[in-house]
Amino acid sequence: MNQSIYIVEDDANIRDIVKAYLVKEGYRVTLLKDAEEAWERAQDGQPDMWILDIMLPGMDGYELCKRIRQVSEVPIIIISAKDEEVDKILGLELGSDDYLTKPFSPRELVARIKRLFKRAEAQPVLKQATDDILRLGALEIDQAGRIVHWHDKEIDVTSKEFDMLVIFTKQPNRAFSREELLTFVWGNDYFGSDRAVDDLVKRLRKKLEHLPIETVWGYGYRLEYEEQQ
Repeated sequence: MNQSIYIVEDDANIRDIVKAYLVKEGYRVTLLKDAEEAWERAQDGQPDMWILDIMLPGMDGYELCKRIRQVSEVPIIIISAKDEEVDKILGLELGSDDYLTKPFSPRELVARIKRLFKRAEAQPVLKQATDDILRLGALEIDQAGRIVHWHDKEIDVTSKEFDMLVIFTKQPNRAFSREELLTFVWGNDYFGSDRAVDDLVKRLRKKLEHLPIETVWGYGYRLEYEEQQ
C-alpha cells in the first residue's frame, strides 16, 4: 500500500484521530492546518489523495479543491460540518470525488478511501485506451489533455463537466437517464440526489452556448446531433 495522504484540517483533534486510523491501515499521512500551507506543498508535488475540510482559516476548502483539481487528478475527499445538499453538490462540482459530513466515523472514512484508491488504480488503463480526439460538429474533446474546444474556442470546464461531455459525445442522440449519468460521472458510491445532474447540465449549457443538450422529460438528457450531408 504505502500511499500518501494529505489531510488539511484546522481541528487538531480530528487531524490526530484520522491520522491514527490511516497510519494503522498503512498509509503515509501528512497533516496540514490551513489551505495556504497545503497549496504551497502542492507546488512541490502531489500526494496520492487529499482530504480537505471546508471551514479553514483564510482560503477555504472549496477554493483549495478547485486549485488542486486544475493541476492534478488525484482523489479528493471533502469533510465538512456543512450538510446541506447544495454544499455537497458544490464540492463535487469543484472536482472532489466524495463528501463526508461531520461528525463521521473514521472507519467509514477509511472505507471510502479504499474505494477511491481502487477506482484510481483502474483509471490509467481507461485513459490509455481512450487516448484520442473526439469530434462532434463544433465540439472537440482532447481526452488525453482533458481539453474542450467549442467553435474553435477553448472552454474551461470542471472534471465532472468534462466527463459528462465525453459520455454525451461518444453516444450522440442517445437518451441517458439521470441515474445513468450519476453512475457514469460520480460512480456507484455517490450519495446525493439527481439534482447534481441537472446542475451539471445547466453549467454546460451556459459555458457551451447552443450546444444541443436536450431534456428528455421525466427521464434525463441527450446530446442531439444531425450529421451534415
